Amino acid sequence: MFNVDNIRKDFPILSRKVNGKPLVYFDNAATSQTPQQVIDVIVDYYSNYNANIHRGVHTLSQEATDKYEQARQKIQAHFNAKHAHEIIFTSGTTHGINLVANGFSSLLTKDDEIIVSALEHHSNIVPWQMLCERTGATLKVIPMNQDGELVISEFDNLLSDKTKLVFVNHISNALGTINPIEYIIKQAHLVGAAVLIDGAQSTPHIKPDVQALGVDFYVASAHKMCGPTGQGMLYGKEEWLKKLPPYQGGGEMIAEVTFEKTTYADLPHKFEAGTPNICGGIAFGAAVDYMNTIGFDNIATYENELLQYATDKLLTIEGLTIYGTSKHKTSVISFNLDGIHPYDVGTILDKLGIAVRTGHHCAQPIMDFYSIPGTVRASFAFYNTKAEIDALVEGVKKAKMMLI
Repeated sequence: MFNVDNIRKDFPILSRKVNGKPLVYFDNAATSQTPQQVIDVIVDYYSNYNANIHRGVHTLSQEATDKYEQARQKIQAHFNAKHAHEIIFTSGTTHGINLVANGFSSLLTKDDEIIVSALEHHSNIVPWQMLCERTGATLKVIPMNQDGELVISEFDNLLSDKTKLVFVNHISNALGTINPIEYIIKQAHLVGAAVLIDGAQSTPHIKPDVQALGVDFYVASAHKMCGPTGQGMLYGKEEWLKKLPPYQGGGEMIAEVTFEKTTYADLPHKFEAGTPNICGGIAFGAAVDYMNTIGFDNIATYENELLQYATDKLLTIEGLTIYGTSKHKTSVISFNLDGIHPYDVGTILDKLGIAVRTGHHCAQPIMDFYSIPGTVRASFAFYNTKAEIDALVEGVKKAKMMLI
């Protein structure tokens, strides 16, 4: 049975106070908190078998290698990748996107087109702009509407035999909108285009099946999923990963090196140059285990309750506007109070122990669309409570009273 009070006991940080008030942590879209079960795995690594991997014959190296590769297999199973070597460990979502963008530099020409959406995080915009600068390819944008949804009919119009790549996020970090990626993937494949899905915001809430989706690339970050920072993963179909050149050169990613020629290692090592974040990879696997013990169906049901409860409560505040009103969204609410800068609201909430994010959330095109400088973003996780939402609502009311 899902019991939020018991779950909260797994997270040591939730018992601390901020500015003399109990911490209310609503910045989960930026980074989630870490349960003791994952913290223990990190401590165990550095306490008992800290060693480099894949290279040593000694016991510690073998233990570390086994744990690291077991974590890769856990992530393969979680995302239902066909092969473990289709899971590339990265430093995070941004690293994974840049790896793919760099690889396509040798595959695109000035006559090609690539498509991105108006709902993207800067990490899923800037690398593709850089790719277009290198290759001469043209970047096209799927527009959004006032509800914060993609205009899919315009996506259909943008597709052509010139389209080589399509990039969209699964869920918008700024608005919480869940994009229709199944349709986008299917339509893109009809014109022969590859698809990369940014799963940074989806993977804390749902369990993507990359084979069922048929997606070519899927990227995610551990720190959004109760894991450590500096760790993520890129899923890529084997045939695509074999086509792409290595992203970085160095140790581990080679088969043989001479001064005349270097040959590259097989997948996944071809894309994992240098000593990796060994502890991070192992802890990522532990975080996936933890979230699966909670159950993603349970997570989705409970977080939807929080979303509806918070939406109804916040909308009772006169002058409050919510941005991103799609019927298909996850537990993120971006809002503003009329005539008040979001930074000022966030500052007052912090004095009350309530952590929210303010600003453009690395999604300036979305803010430009609404003609606003930014929003206050409250993002909920499965360890949050309705009582915490009540505290948020009272805090927003206090901020309004103080700032108007």
